[in-house]
Amino acid sequence: MKLRSWLMWAAIVLLTVLPLCLISAAPGSEGLFGGSDDRAQQAIGSLAPHYKPWFAPVFAPASSEIASLLFALQAAIGAGVIGYWLGLSVARERARNGDAAARDQRAD
Repeated sequence: MKLRSWLMWAAIVLLTVLPLCLISAAPGSEGLFGGSDDRAQQAIGSLAPHYKPWFAPVFAPASSEIASLLFALQAAIGAGVIGYWLGLSVARERARNGDAAARDQRAD
């Protein structure tokens, strides 16, 4: 059984790492996992070179690391809110079902 476990872990690692080693960045691109915002900005620039944005950003982060941190923080807060709401909803439903079951037992 131990050999089978090791083979399973080796397969998981291989399936995870191998695709990352086999793909390569396109020539002339900044990075392999570039953002869609950059691509959209390039497409707009090529389609309408005289385009001027309607709005300017309210806050511009000092570096890309800070922008990534703020994005991760926003995602964490959103996940926390959704998780809280989901947990509250499940607890309320269980409480309703428990109250109904208790009433049914008292009626008998």
